[in-house]
Amino acid sequence: MYWQHFGFIEPPFALTPNPDFLFLSPHHQEAFAHLLYAIDTRAGFVELSGEVGTGKTTIVRTVLNQLDPETHRTALIFNPTLSPVGLHQEINREFGLPCSSSEAHELHQFLNAFLLEQNRADRTVVLVIDEAQNLSPAVLEQVRLVSNLETEHAKLIQIVLVGQPELQTLLARRELRQLDQRITVRYHLKPMDREDVHDYIRHRIKVASGGGEPVSFSPRAVIKIFRFSGGLPRLINAVCDRALLLAYTMETREISPDMATRAIRDVSREERGPVFLGSRVAIAVLAAILVASVGMTFLVKSTVAKWEQTGKTITTRAGRPVAGQEEAAGGVKMLQQMLKRVGHYEGMQTGVFDGVTENAVRSFQRAEGLEVDGLPGGKTLARLYQRSGGKLTPDPSVVPANGGRSAGSGELPVKAGSGQSR
Repeated sequence: MYWQHFGFIEPPFALTPNPDFLFLSPHHQEAFAHLLYAIDTRAGFVELSGEVGTGKTTIVRTVLNQLDPETHRTALIFNPTLSPVGLHQEINREFGLPCSSSEAHELHQFLNAFLLEQNRADRTVVLVIDEAQNLSPAVLEQVRLVSNLETEHAKLIQIVLVGQPELQTLLARRELRQLDQRITVRYHLKPMDREDVHDYIRHRIKVASGGGEPVSFSPRAVIKIFRFSGGLPRLINAVCDRALLLAYTMETREISPDMATRAIRDVSREERGPVFLGSRVAIAVLAAILVASVGMTFLVKSTVAKWEQTGKTITTRAGRPVAGQEEAAGGVKMLQQMLKRVGHYEGMQTGVFDGVTENAVRSFQRAEGLEVDGLPGGKTLARLYQRSGGKLTPDPSVVPANGGRSAGSGELPVKAGSGQSR
């Protein structure tokens, strides 16, 4: 939504790792160099650790993308919470080898033959296991056995263990000392400093816009974001994404310190409690559903208006709703719930866009300095969603599916109206 408004080619602060947005701070440059050095020299075992959100996965993906497929064979495993045999099956699957056997020695033989073949062709085989802090000691022992595949002169497979700081604690356990002693290259990725955060934000904006800077963050706003995030890219992205949404609703192209504070407050709420549907992606989906649902409401209202102009009425019999009206009612209930949360609506959540709901929208628009027309358009909904905390929860006051009908009639009224949403 907002990124198209600002002219971005794609969202600049998405949370998914994307090598296209790679920003190499001094710490990231060191991590990048350590990985390339270990792979080029066939060091065998490598450990890359770092706090959640420091950019470990992005670096790993970038390194793998840098490797020439003519001289390297690579595999990346994201789900290491497997049994020893399950992990071996996954390794074989990633390399395109037979993996259906439940016998470890058979899987081992297939992998060994593959590694010898690649070695004869002078290719380097690289296996990356992400979130390795979740591996059990038994699975790590299986990883060690895989690393035993070697010739007299070189390791046949380069294994990179990537994980959170707990990985260091795990590897320090006495029963894993054989594995720990085999790790020849280690690097702990540290967060970015304040100057890096400023450059990081500008970098992502430029990449997403194709080289321009359609929006900027004031120096004081960057300081606030740095203090909150501690230099962790994932938290920086979350705050900047929310700040740009706020800039969109306020029709400005500079993020002020106050806007950064409000964005941080929103993200802090999400960090403390469960986000609706559990993810930022779900928030975007929710916003789309809400816009679409309310849009359906105005489609129904427009239809009603046309009927009323001809002196007719339209009603919905119980169990036989007009197409789309149930979806519209759901969207209006969401609207009423958010308005109630921010203190502009005191009625029941009926799912009907009546005069009380319209006045509540006007009241909210007036309080936020938006165009006051009573219509919940994109900017109004975006601001309302932010102000209500970005979460929706079931409300006992919501009228059930058969609620809101006229007594004895089994009919659901819909208020007529028309106009363009704002």
